[in-house]
Amino acid sequence: MNQERVAKLRLQATRLYEQGRGWLACLPATVQVMLGLFLLAVILIALYTAMSGKDASLHLKLQHDFRSADIWVSIDGVPAYSGMVVGSSRKKFGLIPQPVQGNLSQIIPVASGAHRIRVRVVPENGAAQEDSITGDFSHKAERELLVSAHRNGLSLDWQSANPQAPLPSPGWFGRYAGSILLTIGGSIVSALTGLAVRELPARIRARRSAEPRTHSTAAGQ
Repeated sequence: MNQERVAKLRLQATRLYEQGRGWLACLPATVQVMLGLFLLAVILIALYTAMSGKDASLHLKLQHDFRSADIWVSIDGVPAYSGMVVGSSRKKFGLIPQPVQGNLSQIIPVASGAHRIRVRVVPENGAAQEDSITGDFSHKAERELLVSAHRNGLSLDWQSANPQAPLPSPGWFGRYAGSILLTIGGSIVSALTGLAVRELPARIRARRSAEPRTHSTAAGQ
């Protein structure tokens, strides 16, 4: 049963391929070139997106003593997380009231490399607190950042028994591959746009000039 289904899928794929190949062969050479360049631009942009993807993670751990507060986290100036946290008080032995406490644990995807993390906490009926810290993220690694937000101030501290060593400096391709791919893709798109602007008016004029000839030939018959 599965083999029959696979055979049908292969047959359908072959038919679609042949139909697409025949349709492509009927197109003018200029249009074929434009489609090929457009496909190449899409592939280059996809490669750039894959290379610059978020392949690491930031584990944010917040401890605070507010009834409620809003928190914002940005990475290199770009908003990465926002939310509201709440705290509550408990009674020790069911009799002695304890201070208000609350916590938050949040995983935030980041791209590997060096980043500046900025945290802003605005407690209810209190002054805003803000601080920042820098850190390096390895490929497919997670780093924990402890955020202590209290009425007397805000502090940020990396939680790591063995601080990470500086990342090795990548080669020229690692540093510039993304920019090169994006530049090539943008150049191809610009070239396609210019080609379309030049070719489309000529094709429209050719069609309009061909229509009166068709009508005159039909009238003569």
